[in-house]
Amino acid sequence: MFSKKISSLKVLDNAAQKLISSFPGQRVFAFYGKMGSGKTTFIQAVCRAIGTGDNVTSPTFAIINQYNTEEGEPIYHFDFYRIKDVEEAFDLGYEDYFYSGNYCLIEWPEKIESLLPHNFVEVRIEVLENEKRVITAKF
Repeated sequence: MFSKKISSLKVLDNAAQKLISSFPGQRVFAFYGKMGSGKTTFIQAVCRAIGTGDNVTSPTFAIINQYNTEEGEPIYHFDFYRIKDVEEAFDLGYEDYFYSGNYCLIEWPEKIESLLPHNFVEVRIEVLENEKRVITAKF
């Protein structure tokens, strides 16, 4: 179990590093949170922790973005907010990504929950007062 209170953007990189190190060997992370809770912002920090210098942006319209680590390994970032049903995920070839052994960072996993592999990390972002957040994760 991972839990971290976020009081400012300055601590996000440290929280992201701790998240990744808390789940060694895990590659599929599903990020749950309300609209505007900071999923994309935290995923940017997670990507830095994994080791990419690429510009990490929300794939809301593309549905999937690929970044590469400094070693050339792909990181897949999904945003399933706009899909209407799981058939659209099938059309994207989600299995090729989820079972590739590469990092898969998934926003709006609620839309495709039945397709998630059994061994994913559930990351929840809860908004508190004064723009603070609590990030929890479990396997």
